[in-house]
Amino acid sequence: MVRPPDATGGRRITWGDVPEAVRASIEGLLGDRVVEAAGQPGGFSEGLAARLRLAGGGRAFVKAAGEPMTAEIHRREISVASRLPAAAPAPRLLATHDDGAWVALVFEEVDGGLPAQPWRRDELDLVLAAVTDLTEVMTPTPIGDLTTPPRLGGWADVAVDRLATLSPWAAANLDALLALEEHAPQVLAGRTLLHGDLYPFNLMLAGRRVFVVDWPHAWVGAPHCDLVTLLSSTALSGVDPQPFAERHPLTRDLDPLQIDVVLALHAGFLLQRAMSCGPSVDRNLVAMMTALGLASVEWLRRRR
Repeated sequence: MVRPPDATGGRRITWGDVPEAVRASIEGLLGDRVVEAAGQPGGFSEGLAARLRLAGGGRAFVKAAGEPMTAEIHRREISVASRLPAAAPAPRLLATHDDGAWVALVFEEVDGGLPAQPWRRDELDLVLAAVTDLTEVMTPTPIGDLTTPPRLGGWADVAVDRLATLSPWAAANLDALLALEEHAPQVLAGRTLLHGDLYPFNLMLAGRRVFVVDWPHAWVGAPHCDLVTLLSSTALSGVDPQPFAERHPLTRDLDPLQIDVVLALHAGFLLQRAMSCGPSVDRNLVAMMTALGLASVEWLRRRR
């Protein structure tokens, strides 16, 4: 069994690390005093990610950051999360704080947890069914003016010598991977609001309900894209994604090229980013990008 890399950023801050004025603003938004803030796993943000317990018994979830890049990602998430429809399987955004430096998002708390990794079959089946429902809710996109480009593609910029070490097959087939990327405009075109980062660490299970969290990378495109990237990640649990793709309603009737192009674009983006990261980048994040990119390459290799 393959053990997935650590899915939690190594630089998370705590509630006490947030400036007093920002904490006071969050408490003002909640209308109560925070008596406990428990940091949460999942994702790679360098900011705060915590469940809050309030003096009056209320609860909430808060994300906050003052580091400029993370704060800007939070601003993008506010733009998306504030406009998601009520039917979306996502936690409701309750309030926001932005003082120009620190940005915070306050959500309703989901009484659940991350799916088990490696995947349990019952939880994987539940999530894959939820992706179908999510696509139906998000087509056509409820956010008509969203112009965020997808984080896909990158083979033209990879360091070939380093790629040969990570994936000899990808290095030997680089021309074919570049050719697949050329099909991106037609394969990615669509009317569905996609999450853009649909991995196990951005999912919450609450009984039989599935919640999709962390929406800053949402984009509009073809409905199968999120499913393909999610399925590619199951290989980190020793799961073969191909049989699921052959059965799932979003992929079973597709031209194989449509799946191959998404896999090539996905792997190219992840591996190029991972190989270009400097020593200051969180090693957990680099390990996860590398593992996810190689999982997509391996699925693509077997498909072709």
